[in-house]
Amino acid sequence: MGTGAADGSRGARRWLPWLGLCFWAAGAAAARGADGSEILPDSIPSAPGTLPHFIEEPEDAYIIKSNPIALRCKARPAMQIFFKCNGEWVHQNEHVSEESLDESSGLKVREVFINVTRQQVEDFHGPEDYWCQCVAWSHLGTSKSRKASVRIAYLRKNFEQDPQGREVPIEGMIVLHCRPPEGVPAAEVEWLKNEEPIDSEQDENIDTRADHNLIIRQARLSDSGNYTCMAANIVAKRRSLSATVVVYVNGGWSSWTEWSACNVRCGRGWQKRSRTCTNPAPLNGGAFCEGMSVQKITCTALCPVDGSWEVWSEWSVCSPECEHLRIRECTAPPPRNGGKFCEGLSQESENCTDGLCILGIENASDIALYSGLGAAVVAVAVLVIGVTLYRRSHSDYGVDVIDSSALTGGFQTFNFKTVRQGNSLLLNPAMQPDLTVSRTYSGPICLQDPLDKELMTESSLFNPLSDIKVKVQSSFMVSLGVSERAEYHGKNHSGTFPHGNNRGFSTIHPRNKTPYVQNLSSLPTRTELRTTGVFGHLGGRLVMPNTGVSLLIPHGAIPEENSWEIYMSINQGEPSLQSDGSEVLLSPEVTCGPPDMLVTTPFALTIPHCADVSSEHWNIHLKKRTQQGKWEEVMSVEDESTSCYCLLDPFACHVLLDSFGTYALTGEPITDCAVKQLKVAVFGCMSCNSLDYNLRVYCVDNTPCAFQEVVSDERHQGGQLLEEPKLLHFKGNTFSLQISVLDIPPFLWRIKPFTACQEVPFSRVWSSNRQPLHCAFSLERYTPTTTQLSCKICIRQLKGHEQILQVQTSILESERETITFFAQEDSTFPAQTGPKAFKIPYSIRQRICATFDTPNAKGKDWQMLAQKNSINRNLSYFATQSSPSAVILNLWEARHQQDGDLDSLACALEEIGRTHTKLSNITEAQIDDADFNYSRQNGL
Repeated sequence: MGTGAADGSRGARRWLPWLGLCFWAAGAAAARGADGSEILPDSIPSAPGTLPHFIEEPEDAYIIKSNPIALRCKARPAMQIFFKCNGEWVHQNEHVSEESLDESSGLKVREVFINVTRQQVEDFHGPEDYWCQCVAWSHLGTSKSRKASVRIAYLRKNFEQDPQGREVPIEGMIVLHCRPPEGVPAAEVEWLKNEEPIDSEQDENIDTRADHNLIIRQARLSDSGNYTCMAANIVAKRRSLSATVVVYVNGGWSSWTEWSACNVRCGRGWQKRSRTCTNPAPLNGGAFCEGMSVQKITCTALCPVDGSWEVWSEWSVCSPECEHLRIRECTAPPPRNGGKFCEGLSQESENCTDGLCILGIENASDIALYSGLGAAVVAVAVLVIGVTLYRRSHSDYGVDVIDSSALTGGFQTFNFKTVRQGNSLLLNPAMQPDLTVSRTYSGPICLQDPLDKELMTESSLFNPLSDIKVKVQSSFMVSLGVSERAEYHGKNHSGTFPHGNNRGFSTIHPRNKTPYVQNLSSLPTRTELRTTGVFGHLGGRLVMPNTGVSLLIPHGAIPEENSWEIYMSINQGEPSLQSDGSEVLLSPEVTCGPPDMLVTTPFALTIPHCADVSSEHWNIHLKKRTQQGKWEEVMSVEDESTSCYCLLDPFACHVLLDSFGTYALTGEPITDCAVKQLKVAVFGCMSCNSLDYNLRVYCVDNTPCAFQEVVSDERHQGGQLLEEPKLLHFKGNTFSLQISVLDIPPFLWRIKPFTACQEVPFSRVWSSNRQPLHCAFSLERYTPTTTQLSCKICIRQLKGHEQILQVQTSILESERETITFFAQEDSTFPAQTGPKAFKIPYSIRQRICATFDTPNAKGKDWQMLAQKNSINRNLSYFATQSSPSAVILNLWEARHQQDGDLDSLACALEEIGRTHTKLSNITEAQIDDADFNYSRQNGL
């Protein structure tokens, strides 16, 4: 029975269109006449040819859960309306029809409803969605409505993309992405902040219209919170995972405070100022301020100077009251900077006749008596002055060497006049040189020290140098010390020592090959960074070849009849000194020993460093390693100390010490302008592939030993130096280093993609004492016939210094030119003992010490010697030494071991002599006698 009903339903659906056609045919026949023409009745309520017009068409609908939906259709004029779903007619029994009359037009209006169930939609399997359409009939034809789709509504549970939490700086942009779950119909999205809906219309800073995303244009602190994406349609609501947004504030520095008062009341000290990270303070995990919170600068507080009396003046002439006067002034020195005035009387008087006061002269015999006494006094005074002048004019050399050229005669620039046979050579600065016939020697002369045979006498010091053939030059130019290189020939003294080689690298052009330089293959390996020597009472010098490290043992530092094997080494492994905080290692770790050796005079240790020396930007310390392996600070370079002395030159630090051990220099940057000097160099070699060529760019501390380690490594790898190394000033401003290869010939060479530019973090460069820092670049030739390589290497610090290395070389070893660097002279004599190790002959050194160690009224003491040699700090250290002048000269020897610039020392001594010559004759005679007696006692 069910089958029959179904067949009947299908049959009815098939015959419905024919039924409509019958209605249409009957109407058409009634409207025609006998001749076949159309006859319109007078009573037709509408215009001829009116088709049905849909007043309401079926709308798209969604089935929610299992509830059916109703589709509705209304048309006029309409005799009949039927639904057609998915191309098939809906049975008439499933239609609910209502009919009415439109009062305004008098036309018949028909409205039809059908129900669509969830089962019907699910059972349909077609290429498109389930759809239904209305078809309406009138007397003149049919009209079709729009197709209305029927879909089952749903909303899946999981979001396709949940919003993700973010941390953004204040005033930064926040974008939270949200992709709602799949659903029919599509879900609408709403945003919640801390469970409260967000209304973008009330806040112009928030936009939620862009593809369901939440955009906050400028983040505010109030925008921090938990954000949730809500998706909803007619079926359900879904809630995403919450996203936490944190708006943080990076710290900013406040203004600097005023500079504090100098921390010392007298002398050299420090001033500091500070700032705080409170403008603004870091918030919600924001970064702390970068840079220094405290700045230090040096300051000098004027020390109070108490006044001191000058010597008494001569007594005045005896007055008629039988009294004479003398006065003195408080000007030696006058009180300054709040110092005390001189205590005592400024004027003094006494009886000038031993109490025998004669108020008048009664007769002529008294006049004759007093006249005779006066004449006798004058005669005695003239005799004394004559004897004094005679002694001075016949003195060839006095211990007061500053008033003559004798002090510097052994090593200063000479202008001497040809004299008659048999006369001794006079070197009095007051004599005018004879410019007509003169022989000139320009440049320093290292005299053989004769102390090992006999003491040098005054006459032998100034005898003509018979073996020297001198080029004739202007005596004026020689006296200024600016003459060209001297041309001389003579016998070499056994005590001479080579000098004049420069620190670091030779600046010779690659094509200018000279025999005074050596190439890569002759450099020592790492195992050779140790040297030893046996030293005795005469002292000597120990040099580490090509490292800038040296040790000076002064004469007399080791007791007589004793000798020690002294060693010196440089740590080439991992540094044992671990930097604390912002402190960096500026020099190699140098060890000298034996540690149990005692010296009677401080020895001088020279250590190279890589800091751009400035007390305003660096605070440099000398540290020593204890027996337990810990490092302790010995002193700050700017501090005052009597235990040791540090003299900081642009490339090296000279330290006077009393004990052996392991020492190193560290630096603490005071400002961002602190600069480390880096040596940049490029090496090249062929790779295993014959078409490839490797470039290695090194950035190492600007110390010779650091670069020597690079050279040793490259020698083992077959590397070749392609360009002379250059100096790069690397600032402590936290900006990184970029190394790039530029101007590669495009049709001859190519470089691997993404390797033409490499960046090195700041911390890796700033603390590069572990291993030599280098970047490698691999280039490839297009053809084996390419043998020339030309390119540029750019090494630059962001917001800092930049250097360009121009590479132009042949990759064939037979055609390659050798770039040379280390000078040979540095490694010629690693250990020198005795007088030949020193620039100043020992006899002249003794005379300098005899002159300056004893203070005198001329002011020619060791303090002025220190000042003329640019030693102006921590003079209290020298005051504690038994011979301050000897220690100053030891420091001079350490500083000038390369150039041996004896001319500068001679000029300094002459300048001291010219500055202090304006004293009274009597005082000078007294001082000359004292100096002469002192020199006799010391065998000079």
